[in-house]
Amino acid sequence: MLSIRNIARLMRVSRCILSENVQRQAVIQGIARNGPQIASVQLVRNYAKGKDKKKDSKNATKVVVNELQLASVINLDNLKTQLEKCLATMKDEFAKNLSLRSTTGAIETLRVSADGKEYELQELGQIIRKNPKTIVINLIGFPQLIPNVLQALSKSGMNLNPQQDGTTVFIPVPKVTKEHREMLAKNAKALFIKCRDSIKDNQNEYIKKVKRKSDISADLNHSVQGQIIAIGDMHVSEAEKLLQIKQHELLSGKE
Repeated sequence: MLSIRNIARLMRVSRCILSENVQRQAVIQGIARNGPQIASVQLVRNYAKGKDKKKDSKNATKVVVNELQLASVINLDNLKTQLEKCLATMKDEFAKNLSLRSTTGAIETLRVSADGKEYELQELGQIIRKNPKTIVINLIGFPQLIPNVLQALSKSGMNLNPQQDGTTVFIPVPKVTKEHREMLAKNAKALFIKCRDSIKDNQNEYIKKVKRKSDISADLNHSVQGQIIAIGDMHVSEAEKLLQIKQHELLSGKE
């Protein structure tokens, strides 16, 4: 015979089973009324208006550059070389013309134009730092080039005011002011724009060549043009990064 304890246990189990059956039946009835609940994903395309177009352009589909495909249509190595040259020129001009430091080293490598050629200033004269506030250049070997040297120093972007005494040039080391920093940052932007335009000119020249090609399909022609633009944009982006770094250095004084 079953004890009272066992009977109570059986009754509890029966109630649990009954409760589960009721819940299961409710779920089945709910599905029957409303249909199965299936997770869905809604794809929405946002159409930018006005100022939002600039923001939306950042999310535009990226063009995949197929170098093998490009190389079969254009001289890809030549294009890359020309675009890299644009960046190298900007870097060189940054180094030559946008220095906060009027150090002997910076002045030694200053480029001086003479007779259709360019020379480093250290090739033309002896450069020494007389004291913390004065740099001296002895140009006894090339006295005829003193006007060229004075012009190069004045236009160096280092805020220099050279003074001549015979074949010797004295350069007072200037104090760096906020206005001078801002002017150099502005000059950096101008050099970036020059680089960007040069990149675009090279890019457009190759696009013109591709457009004139009649021995490739229209789809391939269009694809190659897009890839050339993408390569140009990558180099412009690199130039922008260099500009931001240089402007930060100039404005913060951490060169």
